[in-house]
Amino acid sequence: MTCREAIELMLDYLDAALSPPSVEELERHFAACAPCRAYLATYKKTKALAAEANRVEMPDEMKRRLRRFLLEQLRNTT
Repeated sequence: MTCREAIELMLDYLDAALSPPSVEELERHFAACAPCRAYLATYKKTKALAAEANRVEMPDEMKRRLRRFLLEQLRNTT
């Protein structure tokens, strides 16, 4: 497996969407390739930070305005 192939599989690897043989091959590559291990660590951290950023709570006023807007849109389409 090349580094390019490993990088292309990382998202599926982190999402546990690879077949067991693919996981084994990828993990063998990681064991032998320090740059890909570093890339994987950075990718994991980036994914975790992005997930955390998406958890920002919407302010109550914005929720009310969005709900009102959506209801108006529904009424206008019927």
